[in-house]
Amino acid sequence: MKRKILTLVLLFACAMGWGKGVEQPKLIVGIVVDQMRWDYLFYYYDKFGEGGLRRLLSEGFSCDNTMISHVPTITAIGHSSVYTGSVPALHGIAGNNFFLNGKNVTSVTDTTVVAVGSDTSHREGMCSPRNMLANTIGDQLKIATDFKSKVFGVALKDRAAILPAGHSADAAYWWDGKAGHFITSSYYMDKLPRWVENFNRINHTKPDFDIKTSNEGVSMTFKMATEVLRQERLGHHEFCDMLTVSISSTDAIGHAYSTRGTENLEVYLQLDKDLTKFLRSLDNEVGRGNYLLFLTADHGAVHNGNFLNEHHLPGGGWAASPTRNTLNEGLAKKFGVSGNYVKAIMDCRIYLDHDFINNNGLDFEAVCDKAVSILKEDPQFAFVTAYEKVQQASIPQFLRERIINGYNRQRSGDIVVILQGSHMHGNVGPDYKGTSHGTWNPDDSHIPLLFMGWHVNQGSTNRPTFMVDIAATVCAMLHIQMPDCCIGTAIPEVMK
Repeated sequence: MKRKILTLVLLFACAMGWGKGVEQPKLIVGIVVDQMRWDYLFYYYDKFGEGGLRRLLSEGFSCDNTMISHVPTITAIGHSSVYTGSVPALHGIAGNNFFLNGKNVTSVTDTTVVAVGSDTSHREGMCSPRNMLANTIGDQLKIATDFKSKVFGVALKDRAAILPAGHSADAAYWWDGKAGHFITSSYYMDKLPRWVENFNRINHTKPDFDIKTSNEGVSMTFKMATEVLRQERLGHHEFCDMLTVSISSTDAIGHAYSTRGTENLEVYLQLDKDLTKFLRSLDNEVGRGNYLLFLTADHGAVHNGNFLNEHHLPGGGWAASPTRNTLNEGLAKKFGVSGNYVKAIMDCRIYLDHDFINNNGLDFEAVCDKAVSILKEDPQFAFVTAYEKVQQASIPQFLRERIINGYNRQRSGDIVVILQGSHMHGNVGPDYKGTSHGTWNPDDSHIPLLFMGWHVNQGSTNRPTFMVDIAATVCAMLHIQMPDCCIGTAIPEVMK
């Protein structure tokens, strides 16, 4: 009798769909457009075709009020935060460069590995994700499928390929300018796959040709991503796969030519055309509706200060070198010891030289406090605080939270400066026409966030959402655990 009852229960469970496993898409695709302001979606809307960004807006779901919840707003931090759902305080990527164990390193520096695919003697290939302290969407996908899912990252920049793909990725590929093609490192493999060698041979460029600053870089990235899709048969395995793609040329061109003008327009039109082709490849290779795709940015960009001033708007730029000199001179006058009190200034982070201060018998807290008071005299800064004293500083609460989120006590330095309004990092001379990023203001921190494809609703929301919500949303849709340091919240409106 008991056996009959058990049989009936099992038959009922099967009929209800229990035990069939969790439904997932065949492929997850994450696209990060470096330095893409949110308003570019609409500023250039009339010039876009139907199959690229407009398709994402019409078929997908747009989170129109997505903000970055950390400062500084920098490339390596943004890419890490998108895929970990976390912030520098936890994932440890404090900037494109930072000090680690007393050494100035990049976000992906790893001297224990070597380049694979390049025989040039330089550091382009000495890279891995080991500096990142958190895991990613791809890592969680690997864990959930007993490491049967395939995960790959592609970008021109090393950090933009490596950090999104995560620690357990099958490979990350980035562009080596001296070699003139894509490479990887021995962290992932000992030799490039034959198909990558073939791709590189066909698409090789002259050494030192800076493809990162050209529209060609956008096309090359999507071309490589499409080749990874096809050659690695992503979306055709037993379990869900993942492909991360970052478009780096938009950042380089924005830095050189700012947020307006022909060059910026042309690179976004190129992005739209190549995105159209890429989406068509996904439709053909994986199947329309079988993949889950999101597109976002690592940060935005402030308008050029000269451009703003021409129209009677406040704006400008901060040059770090004069500030460093002012600090060294002021601290020497106060404490009677001449020398370099400032070890480095990176973005809005100031590193004091602890060894110099200690070796001269000075009290570090007193030096730090005096440095803050000197910096507060500079009208370029809206706020200045020692990182360890930010809770006591007279700073708006939302900004205080972003500073704390962006502070990793072992890597971020000692003092943070917050620039006035539409000011940016970098000296703005009378002929300067470029731009930069790194601040808290909406120009830098308001980013696009679009979802399309598998189980995604059509529509939009203007309620506040955050960069760290992306990983939480994707993992919720997949029914897998979110990354280990994720602080984001899933966005329910996105999901059917």
